[in-house]
Amino acid sequence: MRPEPLLSVRDLSVAFRQGGEESLAVDRISFEVGRGETVALVGESGSGKSATALSILKLLPYPAARHPSGAILFKGRDLLKLPEHEIRHVRGNDITIIFQEPTTSLNPLHTIERQIGEVLLLHKGITGAKARRRIIELLGQVGIADPEARLGSYPHQLSGGQRQRVMIAMALANEPDLLIADEPTTALDVTVQAQILELLKNLQARLGMAMLFITHDLGIVRKIADRVCVMQRGKIVEQGSVSEVFAAPRHDYTRALLAAEPKPDPAPMQPQAPVVVEARDLKVWFPIRRGVLRKTVGYIKAVDGVSFAVHKGETLGVVGESGSGKTTLGLAILRLISSEGPIVFMGRSLQRLTFKQMLPFRRDMQIVFQDPYGSLSPRMSVSDIVEEGLWVHHRRMSAEERDERVVRALRDVGLDPESRFRYPHEFSGGQRQRIAVARAIVLEPSFVVLDEPTSALDMLIQSQIVDLLRALQKRRELTYMFISHDLRVVAALASRLIVMRQGKVVEQGPAKEIFANPQSEYTRALFAAAFNLEAAPGGVVSQ
Repeated sequence: MRPEPLLSVRDLSVAFRQGGEESLAVDRISFEVGRGETVALVGESGSGKSATALSILKLLPYPAARHPSGAILFKGRDLLKLPEHEIRHVRGNDITIIFQEPTTSLNPLHTIERQIGEVLLLHKGITGAKARRRIIELLGQVGIADPEARLGSYPHQLSGGQRQRVMIAMALANEPDLLIADEPTTALDVTVQAQILELLKNLQARLGMAMLFITHDLGIVRKIADRVCVMQRGKIVEQGSVSEVFAAPRHDYTRALLAAEPKPDPAPMQPQAPVVVEARDLKVWFPIRRGVLRKTVGYIKAVDGVSFAVHKGETLGVVGESGSGKTTLGLAILRLISSEGPIVFMGRSLQRLTFKQMLPFRRDMQIVFQDPYGSLSPRMSVSDIVEEGLWVHHRRMSAEERDERVVRALRDVGLDPESRFRYPHEFSGGQRQRIAVARAIVLEPSFVVLDEPTSALDMLIQSQIVDLLRALQKRRELTYMFISHDLRVVAALASRLIVMRQGKVVEQGPAKEIFANPQSEYTRALFAAAFNLEAAPGGVVSQ
């Protein structure tokens, strides 16, 4: 007989009420998670995966959300029936959760040490030197370099991947029985992703911890899960062991999900085309100040002497581990942060231009940020968010013309234009990322910095967005800087490639050549982690 499961979700439904109307996000789903077992929930954005996970810990926005049916049994107790004071003892101790977007989960006013220490204090009563040692140990386990030096850091001083690792450290602090991981490796580069997955496996073996793993990355499901539940439009359409479902999928949607992968068709090199963006010996150094007088004692060299040129119609791929300086480089090129070294856009030097002088260039230089929730105003409707750039740069455009442009942009990124009067919190993480893409392309720019634009998207939508970006590039001769840790997506889009590590370029050149024959040891290790290859003796990457 199968032993009693640790978690049993039975006939669960989740409904959301807004404006007198109610919509069903989760429709009578059932599944189980055994002790020490990993169950993966996969499916498209908006399929109900996160709503299911949040229901387990009663973290949905009640009373706007309700459960028309179902029970969630944990160690035999129905969590949905527990009063608030009892569920608090379960949260963070017996069951913990890693959220998809660490920026909104970490308190911007508190240091990393205080935030992890709070978890240890509330549930274990650990304080002082003992808590400090435990926090340093946890940060080291999740791959934070020099963890002791990071204790006094605030979330904004960390990269996206580093913030996600802090969230994982907080979730594992009390060694829970069940860990709910909602896209926990989305913001991580492939090498650290492999380390985190290995860490979670080791913790499972040592603690007998179970995991409910929510992801859109089927490669991760293969590596870490025992069983998988495939969700579509609020229903579980297929479930079973990973080996069975992946080898012989029964449902059409599962087959489409397994077949989805960005097709490698990068824009060709355009050496004869005009140079759109060029940087020479670009540097972004952040001073380290200490003491009462705040004297500068050193520098964090986020970008250290980077040079490149990208031609019209090309895509420059920028890859590297979290904290390597990829995003900082993109922000510097757009003059969103200060830097040293010449930056030339369409033959015009941007380095000494004032904010007002930069304004005419902003229409032609757009960006899609990594964290759509943090970059979209919660007080503005989707229509207002996408339309805002048109108000700034096309003041003579009529209201009807602006609305037409917004509708077209939303259709281009696969969103229903009728949803444009809703607000960001009403969309899933993947849908919010598509809104961010629509905001960038509505101005019809010539150069777009794409900072992890597909990291929050499921495989099907990821492929659609890649196809969309490629189609827009061909039709409008757009030039992209594509920053990503997902090397499969980079390989599908990049004409030229820059590999960064600790602020420096370790390798650059035509993307096809680097993917076929990487020269640096670091690049080979990065590709090996991304494509499930093994580094053979002598550093040659082989299948």
